[in-house]
Amino acid sequence: MKKIIIALCLLGGLFAACQKEDELNPNSIFDTTPPLRNELDVWLIDNYLNPYNVEFKYRMEDFESSLSHTLAPADYHKAIVMAKLVKHLWFEAYDEARDIAFTRKYSPRIIHLIGSRAYNPEGTYLLGQAEGGLKVTLFMINEIDVNNLDIERLNEDYFNTIHHEFGHILHQTVNYDPNFKLISEADYVSSNWYLQSELTAFTKGFVSPYAMNIPDDDFVETFSRYLTYPPEIWEYLLTLAGSTGRPIIEQKFNIVKDYMKKVWNIDIEHLKSIIQRRSREINALDYQNLN
Repeated sequence: MKKIIIALCLLGGLFAACQKEDELNPNSIFDTTPPLRNELDVWLIDNYLNPYNVEFKYRMEDFESSLSHTLAPADYHKAIVMAKLVKHLWFEAYDEARDIAFTRKYSPRIIHLIGSRAYNPEGTYLLGQAEGGLKVTLFMINEIDVNNLDIERLNEDYFNTIHHEFGHILHQTVNYDPNFKLISEADYVSSNWYLQSELTAFTKGFVSPYAMNIPDDDFVETFSRYLTYPPEIWEYLLTLAGSTGRPIIEQKFNIVKDYMKKVWNIDIEHLKSIIQRRSREINALDYQNLN
């Protein structure tokens, strides 16, 4: 009988202990303190996250960055300029050419700014990267001259890359005509593209040396260069391509044009006119106020 009483007491103590352990701690193990947001953070929520479901990151984050390059963060004020330029020349241009639902659906989920260049071992450097249609990284943000926004330089350093990477997102969603890959099949040089001169590329039917890398890059370079080059520059490129290169470039462009119209219901010539008009407006934008 004494043993039974002791056993019941032990069980009772264990039960009481379990009751105490099961009581919930009212304090969360997670930090629930609202994040401190500056003026740019709020503007990015209103202009990217809410309308497009895109997170625009201007603070360099290690897990978002390439660990194989030595990189520097973007300057705060230059990040403001780039955020406004990307919205004006990219997102709103596609909104106007198609609609905001298209831009929202196919835009990357993250845009990440890096202040410095990302140099490769062979001496080339990255202008931008796209990762599976989910993230676009833009480098060299600290090289923006906020007092002299030259659209030709901006296109060469940033917006040709932006349209190039967006072109990859589109063709990775719905592929282009496979006949495109056969046009210059024998002239792709893969990773040796940087050894080719512009004139060599033009006369062989490519719009840039990088287009000689692989067919996918050829396709999106044709797409992006056409959009960012003013009509007279595009015509000058075709003139330099000569009687051999010009018809090849025009054949490739026609496939790009048909692809954009048939697959995405976008008239590429209309899109170009929108981008060219918006390019002339960049110096009228307010880069001082975030409202």
